[in-house]
Amino acid sequence: MAIFPSTVNRASFSWRARQFVQRLKHGDEVAHLITLLAAASIIVVTVMLVYQLYVNSALPRQKFGFGFFTGRTWDPVSGDFGALPFIYGTLVSSALALLLAVPLGVGAAIFLSELAPLRISNYLTFIIELLAAVPSVIYGVLGIFVLVPVLRKFVMPFLKHTLGFLPLFKGPIYGVSMLAGGVVLAIMIVPFIISVSREVLMAVPVEQREAALGLGATKWESTWQVVVPFARVGIMASIFLALARALGETMAVTMVIGNDPRINASLFAPGYSIAAVIANEFTEATGDLHLQGLIELGLVLFLLTILINGLARVVIILTTQKGAAQG
Repeated sequence: MAIFPSTVNRASFSWRARQFVQRLKHGDEVAHLITLLAAASIIVVTVMLVYQLYVNSALPRQKFGFGFFTGRTWDPVSGDFGALPFIYGTLVSSALALLLAVPLGVGAAIFLSELAPLRISNYLTFIIELLAAVPSVIYGVLGIFVLVPVLRKFVMPFLKHTLGFLPLFKGPIYGVSMLAGGVVLAIMIVPFIISVSREVLMAVPVEQREAALGLGATKWESTWQVVVPFARVGIMASIFLALARALGETMAVTMVIGNDPRINASLFAPGYSIAAVIANEFTEATGDLHLQGLIELGLVLFLLTILINGLARVVIILTTQKGAAQG
C-alpha cells in the first residue's frame, strides 16, 4: 500500500511536536529561549544606541561631514565644531595610561598568582578589588590635591631636565596636563589588569608548572616561559578591558587634564578628552548645533571604542592561532 506524502508530513510534524513538548517539560526550550533573548538584547541595545546617536547628530553631520573628525576648532559661539583635539586627547591619555599600567599590572598579577604566599596574595587581592570599586570622582579629587602638586614640583621638572630634548617633555609646566590625565587613568585601570590577569594565571593547569619544574626549570623560568605564555590571551583581554575603561572615563580625567581643546605635542600641556567635553558642556549647550555636536562626539567615542575593541579581538585571534601553530 502506498504512503502519501501528506501522511508522512503529518507524522513528521506530530513527532516534532511531541519532541518539542518533551523538551519543554524538561526545560530545554525554555532555557534556550531565555538565554537567546538575553543574548539578542545586547545586540538590540547596541543598535539602539548607535541609531539614537546617529539620528540626533544630524545637524553637524550635514554641515561639517567628515570635516567634523578632522577639524581642530571647537567654538560654540561661532558654530564651528571639530573633534580632532578631543580624539587626540582621548587616544594619547589612554595610550599613556596603558604604557604605565600594563607593566605594573601584569607584574603585580604574576607576583600575586605565582610568587607570593597564599595569605599575602589573598589580602592584597582583596585590597585591589576594593580599589577597582572606588568611584572615579574620588580619584579625580586625589589627583587634584595630591597627584598634580607632586607632578608639578618633582616629576615634571625632572623629566624636563633629563628628557627635555624630546618634544613630549618641552614647554611650561602647569600641573594639570595630559600627563596628569594619563597617570590618573593608569592608577584607575591597574586594579582591573591585576585582578583579571591574576585569575587567568591561576587558571593555568598545575601540570604545566610541574612539567617545567620537572625538567629543571627554576620557579621564575617556569612562570615566565610556561605560565605567562599559556595565559597570554587572557592577559591581553584584561589589558583591552582596561583600555575600554580608560577611553570612556569622564570625571577623573576632567578634573586633572586641563580641558584645553588644542593639540599639543608636549605632555606637560593641558588637553581635552571626548568624555570630558561632553560632561562639561552638555548641560550648558543652548543651540541645537552645539547640542548635536556633543551628541556626535558621543557617537565618535562609541565608534572609536568599537574600532579599538575590534582590533583587540583580531590581535587576540592572531595570537591564539600563532600559539596553536607553534604548539
